[in-house]
Order: sequence, then structure tokens, then C-alpha cells
Amino acid sequence: MLRTKTTESKPVARTPDNVAIKPQRMGFEFGEKVPHYWLDNSYILSHTMNALSVLFPQGEQFFVDAVRYYQDQINDPKLKKEVRGFIGQEAMHSLEHKSMNQHVRDQGMPVEELEEHLEVVLGIAKKLPKRHQLAITCALEHMTAMMADMLLARSDVREDMHETMRPLWVWHAIEETEHKAVTYDVFQQVGGTYAERTFYLAFSTAALGVMASYFTTRMMLNDPKSFSLKDSARGLWRMWGKNGTFSSLIPTWLEYFKPGFHPWDHDNSELIARFKEQINEYIAPQYQKGNRRTIQ
Repeated sequence: MLRTKTTESKPVARTPDNVAIKPQRMGFEFGEKVPHYWLDNSYILSHTMNALSVLFPQGEQFFVDAVRYYQDQINDPKLKKEVRGFIGQEAMHSLEHKSMNQHVRDQGMPVEELEEHLEVVLGIAKKLPKRHQLAITCALEHMTAMMADMLLARSDVREDMHETMRPLWVWHAIEETEHKAVTYDVFQQVGGTYAERTFYLAFSTAALGVMASYFTTRMMLNDPKSFSLKDSARGLWRMWGKNGTFSSLIPTWLEYFKPGFHPWDHDNSELIARFKEQINEYIAPQYQKGNRRTIQ
């Protein structure tokens, strides 16, 4: 397939100058020290987040592939550098979540089967035109950026996480915030349209909702002894009730439909600065002097 050449030469990257997009391997470890229900001691909440973790490695590889396809068409030097940082960060996220997913697997969850199902779904998405794949990536990056901002901004959400899991999710949220505009800026430079990006936000939201719900349900079915209507109702309210972790994101989700939208219209870079130093304390000794990068 011939790639459309872009003649754009003006700067397009809008990441604030005080934000650096650099990959960092952390070396998180999980095991018996992690409670079975590590999020608010809740059956449904913990399985929901475990399900999201299973989605990450393959999902983030899809993101990397979608952006890398256009890498040689980017003219803005700043954006070129940010793309390299984005690819590196997503590779690190995959590695760390694979470690968490091994922990979930060790608890008897059907991780391999769920990964196979996800591979089929992503295989279908990979048959779409390349720019449509990039539009899907922009949409999903918008959603991960929303969740990252919520996690960093809300102490009640962070405090509900067990101390053995909190560093992984805070670190991931920091880096998702750092690179939240990279795929969007690439999409804009290669001629992405308003119709493409808004259609694929709706499409990707529905697809993510179905896959995450299916994964969560499968995990709950593999853990039937702990099922509780009371816990499930409490967890659903925590996610979707008044000021819920997901329901509170709806206004931000809708902002994507503004014709002039840009991810950095909401400058939350102060959250990065607030948490960066303390999360660096969790870098494993072997990675404190630099990364051993594994970029697929």
C-alpha cells in the first residue's frame, strides 16, 4: 500500500516543555505479598483491574505498531523524539503488566485463553486501513489518559489500592499522562480527520467495554466461592455511581468530540511532577542506572 506523503512542516507537538517522555523499566514483582483482592478488598473491583491488565500488553503493541507505521512521515523534530519515547514507554508498560498478569495467572485465572481471544479481536482491527488503526489508538490513548488523570488526581482511588499494587498503577498513570498527546499529534500530521477520530472513539469505547466486561466476568466465574451480591453492587456503584471512578470520566470523554480538541487542553503536568520523584523510589536496583530496553 502506498503511504500518503505529508508536506506539513510546522511544529505539531504540543507536549509542555516541562514534560519528558522517557521510558523507564521498573522491575515490579508480585507474589504472595499481594492480597487476592487488592483493590478496596473488593472481589469485582480487583477482577476488573486484573482484566484491564491482561488487555495491556497486546493492546500497547497495537498502539506501537500503529504509530511506528507513520514514523518516517513525521517532520517535526520534537514529535519524532516524542514518538521514540512513546514506543519505549509502551514497551516498558507491556513488560511490567506481563509480570502482573503472571501473578493473575498464578491465582488460577484463564489468562492465556483471554489473551488468545484478544489476539483474534486485534487481528480483525489490524485489517483496517492504517490510519483507522491510528484513530483507534488515539481513542484508546484518550481513555487511558482519562483514567490516568483520575488516578493521580483522586487520593481516594489510590488509597483503595493495596500498597503492593499501587506503585505499578501510579507509575503507569504518570507515563500515560506524559505521552497522552503523541498519537493524537501523529494522527493530525498524517491527515487524520475529525470524522475518523470521533467515530473510532465511539467504536473503541464499545469494543473496550465488551472486552473488559467479558474478561472480568470470566475471572469472576473462575472465582465463584467469593461471589457476593453485596460486594458486586458496592463495586458497581464505586465504578458507575455518583462520582464513580468511571462515571466521573464521562465529561472528559465527551471533550474528544470538540472540533478543536487537543489532549493538552487539560494541562495536568503538575500531577507528573507531584508523583514522579516518589515513584522513582520503586525502581528495582538493576534498573536504577538505566533501562534494559525491550522494544518489540
